[in-house]
Amino acid sequence: MATQAGATDHAHDLNHLERVWATAKTLLSSHPQADPLVVMAACYLHDLVNLPKNHPARPQASRLSAQHAQAELSKLGFPQDTLRGVVHAIEAHSFSAAIRPETVEAKIVQDADRLDALGAVGLARMFHIGGQLGRSLAHPTDPLAQGRPLDDVRYTLDHIENKLLHLPASMQTEAGRLLAQSRVQLLIRFRDQFAQEWLG
Repeated sequence: MATQAGATDHAHDLNHLERVWATAKTLLSSHPQADPLVVMAACYLHDLVNLPKNHPARPQASRLSAQHAQAELSKLGFPQDTLRGVVHAIEAHSFSAAIRPETVEAKIVQDADRLDALGAVGLARMFHIGGQLGRSLAHPTDPLAQGRPLDDVRYTLDHIENKLLHLPASMQTEAGRLLAQSRVQLLIRFRDQFAQEWLG
């Protein structure tokens, strides 16, 4: 995967790709009409271009990844009809790109990728990325933002309330929604326990 020079992003490494594909296989079981080849290819190639969260071109990363995937798969003789589905699924997976998934395969890939931001692994990834970006763990005196605006650019814990708790509503599949709702409960319990310990 292409990353910013000198950067290693363990939140978007090969293990992430394998987890996304494993989750996508679970979602595929509820959508027998979907093409597993499109989903698998998109899961493994969706982060070919991986830019940091604070990079100005971050919203373009999924389009750049799709372009690279199209070029490489074309060289390998990948079927053109199938390739179009892979390209769209890669383009539409990204939260920051805000591209609406139009196919069931793209919906599955988007859900599977977003599900990796939730639950225990999602928490670990959130703090890993926060550390990479130099963010504080939490606001020193108001970790739950009860008397201040949320600010996940400065405080990593704010990202739970600011974005992650909204992901279940963005799921494109019913199976994805159920998984997201289950995983988000862990985030809420963690956030509340963290705040209690943080304040002593």
